[in-house]
Amino acid sequence: MEKIEIIKVTDKNEKSEIVRDVLLDLPEWFGLPESTEEYIEDARGLPLWVAKEEEETIGFVTLKEATKDCGDVHCTGVKKAYHRQGIGHLLMSELVEEAKTQYEYLQVKTVDEGHYKEYDQTIAFYRNFGFRKLEVFPTLWDEWNPCLIMVMKI
Repeated sequence: MEKIEIIKVTDKNEKSEIVRDVLLDLPEWFGLPESTEEYIEDARGLPLWVAKEEEETIGFVTLKEATKDCGDVHCTGVKKAYHRQGIGHLLMSELVEEAKTQYEYLQVKTVDEGHYKEYDQTIAFYRNFGFRKLEVFPTLWDEWNPCLIMVMKI
């Protein structure tokens, strides 16, 4: 693997292209077209970091404000061919460094454990990074996808 660069992107159109490129590679996580389009559109107005290997986009993460005290990991994705290589960790590290300048806490929302193996892997990633379970909202999204909120003091 070549050197991975993490770059903060400011151009709105480039942000949308990055998110679309990565999320389309992850249908197991982002298989609902309307919510995928919402992530793509939302990214235009959010801080975004991209992971690149040479010129290839391989992952991204976006940050949103939940409250004045808490940032929200709005969306993150790493192309399947690059899973389990530390790229998600590199992206989250960049996000956390900037979030520390504005917030005391970070949160992330994901599907609760025991429903899909892909999301169980996602929860393990966040747990390994330092996030802890806060609460499950069984019907926030819908009854098939109970929302788990995880938090981390930064």
